[in-house]
Amino acid sequence: MPMETQGMDTAELLSKVRKIEIKTKGLSKHIFSGEYHSAFKGRGMSFSEVRSYQYGDDVRNIDWNVTARTGEPHVKVFEEERELTVMLLVDFSQSAYFGSTRQFKHEIMTEICAVLAFSAINNNDKVGIILFTDTIELFVPPKKGRQHILRIIRELIDFQPKGKGTKLETALQYFNNVIKKRSICFLVSDFMDRGFDTAMRIAARKHDMVGIHLFDPRETELPDIGLIRALDPERDEVRWIDTHSKALRDLYAEGFREQSEYARNVLIRSGAEMVSISTRESYVNALMKFFQKRMK
Repeated sequence: MPMETQGMDTAELLSKVRKIEIKTKGLSKHIFSGEYHSAFKGRGMSFSEVRSYQYGDDVRNIDWNVTARTGEPHVKVFEEERELTVMLLVDFSQSAYFGSTRQFKHEIMTEICAVLAFSAINNNDKVGIILFTDTIELFVPPKKGRQHILRIIRELIDFQPKGKGTKLETALQYFNNVIKKRSICFLVSDFMDRGFDTAMRIAARKHDMVGIHLFDPRETELPDIGLIRALDPERDEVRWIDTHSKALRDLYAEGFREQSEYARNVLIRSGAEMVSISTRESYVNALMKFFQKRMK
């Protein structure tokens, strides 16, 4: 069911921030710290120097300018960046304010982002965030520190977006423009959009892109409960649906499968990764499996 976004008073907001900090900071410290470090450290490499080519060097690292100037083959040498930048691109469209389980998608997105943010600062990395709908709603540049993470959590809890729809292409284009240095980017969304192929391909060429696909079980299938009044919150459209119709229920389920497959294919073809998480399951287990898969 959709939820209206309303600002909360300061005491209530601080209480919510504190609860999320206690829960997610503990998870990132005791569960995810080693997995995060192993999964992402070493992915960021920076140019160090140029030296003469040696047998066994990767020919892709040949510096052709220096080679042409000296007449002898030279290769670029890279070293691991000790400090990484983590960007959170978070979908704040109206479909995020839906939930048929204990929590709305928006609330679980907030917890996932908090876990990732605390895991990052535990490894001395910077964290920034872009909130988007069908437009860019908020950009918080990457920084370090607990107070910075708490600000991000406050925004995730209480920010009131102006837009209702989803435009992944706009978010990715903005991200590509404002973040020049290679980063680890978590795109947190229900991926109810199309036409972001090119923007994703450009982003994945430069950054380490990970899509976190969050969905509610009610978005995968309709229950057989007769005539219901349904609202599409992103289009502000209300319609009556006869859920007794098996053809309609099959069409609904197939629509979700097709959209999910489309999004996954876009990411995989671009060289990005994707993890799908149902609001019915533990995001802790899903993230752990993902981190461990990357470690291998």
